[in-house]
Amino acid sequence: MLVSLQEGLLPGRDFAEKLANAEAYGFDAVELDGGALEDETRRAERRRALQNSRVRASSICGGIHHRFIDVDPGERQRARDSLRRQLAHAAELGATGPIFVPIFAGPNRMPDLRPLRSRWELARDLCVEVLRQIDEDARAAGVLALLEPLNRYEADFLNRLDQARDMLRQLPADHHVRIMADFFHMNIEETSIPAALEGAGALVAHVHLADSTRREPGSGSIDFVAGLRALRRIGFDGAMAMECGLSGPAQEVLPRSVAYLRRCLAEAGAS
Repeated sequence: MLVSLQEGLLPGRDFAEKLANAEAYGFDAVELDGGALEDETRRAERRRALQNSRVRASSICGGIHHRFIDVDPGERQRARDSLRRQLAHAAELGATGPIFVPIFAGPNRMPDLRPLRSRWELARDLCVEVLRQIDEDARAAGVLALLEPLNRYEADFLNRLDQARDMLRQLPADHHVRIMADFFHMNIEETSIPAALEGAGALVAHVHLADSTRREPGSGSIDFVAGLRALRRIGFDGAMAMECGLSGPAQEVLPRSVAYLRRCLAEAGAS
C-alpha cells in the first residue's frame, strides 16, 4: 500500500519542493489538486516535477463540477465534461484517477414521486445511468473514476460503501469506476469500518485518511489497524491519501503521522 497525501498539506515554495518534502517525510505519493490542473502552466509544472521525483501521483481531488445527478441536464453535462478533463489529466500524470461525488448536500433536487419512486430511489436510478456514461469516459481515458460516498452532513445521497457497491454492480463487469473509501466518512456512517471495506471488496481502489477529529491519522480515536487489516484481506494494494487538517506545523505533524501509519501497517501485516 502506498502512503500519500494531498499536495495542499505540503510546505514548499513550488511543487518540486513540495515533492522533495513529501519524500523526506516518508510519503510514497501525492494526491494532486484538480483545480491546479485546470491551468496548463501549473499542470506542466507538476508533470516536470513528478518526472524527476521518486514520489508518484496517486490520484486527483478537486476541480470537478459535482452535479452529476442534478435534475438539470445542463448541470449534468457540465459535471461530465469536468470529469472528462480530470480523467485526461490523470492519464497524462500517471494517477489512478480523479475522485468525484454524485452531488453535495443542498436543496434536494429530486422530486418525491412516491409511491412510484422516492427521492432517494430517483437519485439512485439516475446515478446508475450517469455511472454508465462515466465508465465509458474512464475506459476511453485508460484510468479509473473514483466514486466517493460522503457522510450525511455533506451529502443527501450516497453515504455508505454498500450503496456505492450496489450501483457499481449494475455496470459491465470490466467497468472503470471504483470506490474511494474515506475513513472519516466511514467513521460516521458505517457500523464497522472493517466490515464496510470487506463488503466493498475489490471495488475499493483508493482511500482517504483522516482521524475522527478530521485531522491527521493518530490524532483521534479511529482504529486504523483494524481498517488496514481489512484492506489487506480484500487485497487492496493502492494508495491511501491523507485528506485532513493538521494539528500543528506540517514539518512536525506529517513525519509523525506517516510514521504512525507505517507502524499501523506493520501491525496490520499490510506494509
